[in-house]
Amino acid sequence: MTLHHLGCGAIAGLLLVVLADAAPQSSALPADEAWFTDRAEAVGIDFVHFNGMSGEFYMGEVLGPGAAMFDFDNDGDLDIYIVQGQMLGPDKTLDHAVLLPQAQPLTDRLYRNDLDVRADGTRTLRFTDVTEESGLDVRSYGMGVAAGDVDNDGWVDLYRTSLGPNQLFRNNGDGTFADVSDQTGTGDPGWSVSASFVDVDNDGWLDLYVANYLDHRIDRPQPECFTRTGERDYCGPTAYASVPDRLYRNRGDGTFVDVTTEAQVAREFGPALGVVAADVDGDGWVDIYVANDGEPNQLWINQQDGRFSNGALLAGAAVNGDGRAEGSMGVDAGDFDADGDDDLFMTHLTTETNTLYVNHGLGLFEDQTARTGLVAPSVAYTGFGTAWVDFDNDGWLDLLVANGAVQAKHQRFTSGTPDVPVRAGAPLPLHQRNQLFRNLGNGRFGEVTERAGAVFELSEVSRGAAFGDVDNDGDHDVLITNNNGRARLLINNVGHHNRWVGLRLVGGAGSRDMLGARVGVVRNVGPTLWRRASTDGSYASANDPRVLVGLGEAATVRRIRVLWPSGREEDWTDIPVNRWLTLREGTGQSQE
Repeated sequence: MTLHHLGCGAIAGLLLVVLADAAPQSSALPADEAWFTDRAEAVGIDFVHFNGMSGEFYMGEVLGPGAAMFDFDNDGDLDIYIVQGQMLGPDKTLDHAVLLPQAQPLTDRLYRNDLDVRADGTRTLRFTDVTEESGLDVRSYGMGVAAGDVDNDGWVDLYRTSLGPNQLFRNNGDGTFADVSDQTGTGDPGWSVSASFVDVDNDGWLDLYVANYLDHRIDRPQPECFTRTGERDYCGPTAYASVPDRLYRNRGDGTFVDVTTEAQVAREFGPALGVVAADVDGDGWVDIYVANDGEPNQLWINQQDGRFSNGALLAGAAVNGDGRAEGSMGVDAGDFDADGDDDLFMTHLTTETNTLYVNHGLGLFEDQTARTGLVAPSVAYTGFGTAWVDFDNDGWLDLLVANGAVQAKHQRFTSGTPDVPVRAGAPLPLHQRNQLFRNLGNGRFGEVTERAGAVFELSEVSRGAAFGDVDNDGDHDVLITNNNGRARLLINNVGHHNRWVGLRLVGGAGSRDMLGARVGVVRNVGPTLWRRASTDGSYASANDPRVLVGLGEAATVRRIRVLWPSGREEDWTDIPVNRWLTLREGTGQSQE
């Protein structure tokens, strides 16, 4: 069946076809070009985070913020939402702040993408702050954000996690949002950081998994922790009690029901910071992996009857190869070795190293961090936001890691200085450089941070990382948020030099993004490349739901196969490259 092509008269909610700037011929990267360039301020992203630090060492001060890349106005390009903090502590005002913000008011910010693509393929990227007119006047202490169309009307909604009650904002389809937390039953009252919109029962409606962290309340006396030199420092998660995660099932009528008990996902829990949903055992039902801070991680295997079973220990993904639980923050699932199943990568504390679990099929994992060359480069860093992303479009998934310490004793590993106390007016002494690792295509990675551009020379307290093609030129860009600092928009300068194909996968009357759908891209050379449509993973952030596949040396795509969450399998042929395309469920060639 011939691929359904959408032109300039596309139906509202479907992505327009966008041509790349050029037809690349080689997978070699330009030697004289910065791979990423920070253009946040140049294109109108002027966000500055405020963590509310007052000298009381509230643990929540060091963990935000997250961000989202999502198309809120259905014009075919990615808009940006960034979560803001507030002043923390009873009777505390901005006069008590150790580090004052550079921008006010202290509210989350929504930036509309006003991308201009001209007939010759040249483009101008610019963002407009539309927070005020959007109705998103959010002034509680934010942590992260998840994005998904919960009511199947074709407009992407937002779920905001916070140090306190969470909020669900329904997209009204007219540029505004409405807080529907109370009527939908999703206002989890605890401290949540990451969340995932995922269709756990394959009924065509997005459910919601909320990863809860700790029972940390600022109206109670705080525990005190110290560095080796006796200076006050932030405490770790062991100073507080963990709280169970929550699973909300979408009723399909605009409301959710808490099915945590029935689903059995509260039988085991830890201080959760990251969550990613993927069908790791290939049975057609999505599973959920939870990254815990200092305690064994959970792999919730979908039992296909509304219940989940934690298979992490038996699967080899609860603790690392040495049998130790690690301080997991960011997490993602992706097929880095092109063998058809999703592998797991997660970021950890300084001295622990990040960890790569290789999926040997059917959801059985092995810690191969050392074998892949990722141990030594990560041991000195504390990682947060991350993703499997093919930044150079050579067909192999690479890794970007956003770093920033959470305790002064960890920052000294990368600064070369002894423990640095937090003092009024001084920079937050938790800063570290971010890192980029290139997949060499032989089961190993090489750190290419030094070649990645001047933005990777900055030492900041990075947290969230959202990934997507903001300028629709066929490569992954990255939005990185910094604790008590500026947001960075890393524009990819190299990926579009290789061939690529971009896909938006939609279904239903409202053209909802079909999160959880798996895509197999069959090229004229090389293995089939399997990707999935998702917005979760990373840390406290939401990614582009579209699937962008680099083709490397391949000149053509022979076939695209989509495995829809409903169980339907469809093929498309006659696929043009270097274009964004839309595939709608039910319009391909059905496979039995």
